[in-house]
Amino acid sequence: KGKGPQGKRITLKMAKNSIRVNFSGRRRLDLSKMGITTFPKCILELADVEELDLSRNMLKKIPNTIEKFQNLLWLDLHSNQLDELPKAIGTLQNLTFLNICNNKLTTESLPEELNLLKNLKTLNLGLNCLESVPTTLGALKELVDLGLFDNALTTIPKSVKNLPKIERMNVKRNPLRELEQPEEEGDTIKRIETLYLVEEKDLCSSCLKMCKGERDELHKLEDMTPSSSKELSFPSLLTPNSSAKDNQEEWRVR
Repeated sequence: KGKGPQGKRITLKMAKNSIRVNFSGRRRLDLSKMGITTFPKCILELADVEELDLSRNMLKKIPNTIEKFQNLLWLDLHSNQLDELPKAIGTLQNLTFLNICNNKLTTESLPEELNLLKNLKTLNLGLNCLESVPTTLGALKELVDLGLFDNALTTIPKSVKNLPKIERMNVKRNPLRELEQPEEEGDTIKRIETLYLVEEKDLCSSCLKMCKGERDELHKLEDMTPSSSKELSFPSLLTPNSSAKDNQEEWRVR
């Protein structure tokens, strides 16, 4: 029952003691952070739970027997060492939440059967080794939240971008071509990351000439920019403010 070369051995008694009922009334089998290296066969006897958490272990494979968990609404497998998913995962038709981020999954190791999870609302594929997103994920019409961050994606297929209910799509830290923003043509003002202040006497003649030229260009742009600081005019004002200022105590009393 202790840790060994094969990881921690989970018994049926341990698994039963790991079931918790959450606020929504669902029963969650929480075996996260247990040092598990192989899928515990004994938990198949608890396949009627609604939530299963096997995250933050050392699992390399999920067997096809996962199909026994037909009541699952919520499945968390993040932070393991998975390099493939079983085709049987597509039989979990009631799933609304699937987290498989921070594993070793590639595009090829994602089974096409993922597109059978028609009720899925949240899918997290971040922190894997994906080079592309399967176009078949466009079949997940109920998807609201999709995590694709920290992969090697260069493009997102239209079928995924145009999902009807999608609200959040995290694609941060991917080499996406569509996120590259080319410099605008004719933009004479460039971003300044470092500013150096020097006196004219410290510059050579060519540098001084270049700096003066850029300064003149900036002044031209300033002249072209409409000013919002024009003095306000009140031609219909009969009594100047100066008069009011001189005898303000008197008219305040009145």
